[in-house]
Amino acid sequence: MPARPRRRATAPALPPTGVLDWGDRAHWSPQERPCRYCGGVTHLRDSQRKAAHKVCAEDALRQQVEEAAAAYQTQRLA
Repeated sequence: MPARPRRRATAPALPPTGVLDWGDRAHWSPQERPCRYCGGVTHLRDSQRKAAHKVCAEDALRQQVEEAAAAYQTQRLA
């Protein structure tokens, strides 16, 4: 019996709300600080408790996930 061709797994899309629970009080600080990504001031904190806008932090996480997936695929296919 011939071997079946393997199906490639597709990367799941991130949910539209992002990957962090921004409703958690840990993401808020009464003190404004510059965003670590864009420099604009914000009360929000990312998962590492560093000042970051929601959009900036989610975009950085998305980019990290995409880079890791690409590196994994390159390593796997090499």
